[in-house]
Amino acid sequence: MSAAAADPGRGERITPTLLALAAGDDVLIATRNLDPGRHHTSAGAVVVVLEPVALGHKVASRPIAAGEHVVRYGMPIGSATTAIAAGAWVHTHNLASDYIATIARRGGQR
Repeated sequence: MSAAAADPGRGERITPTLLALAAGDDVLIATRNLDPGRHHTSAGAVVVVLEPVALGHKVASRPIAAGEHVVRYGMPIGSATTAIAAGAWVHTHNLASDYIATIARRGGQR
């Protein structure tokens, strides 16, 4: 889909403010600072953003249950630490990393 799509109801061009990186992702990426309200995605959907979200941050594309893996760009990036509503900001306050500690992070200790 192009950066700006026609709004079929009005015939005007709509610039998406939420970027879908891959089909099936649980989060969308804000392409600018977002205020709460209706926002268009690059996939042609509309998501109601529930709170202010900064450029580059994630917004839930669907409801996510506590403990559920969260997928971005087709890969799990962590688990929800609490239930996350569709349109809510997804960040460290409600997402925990599931990355395995690396040897470098542990100072070379195994």
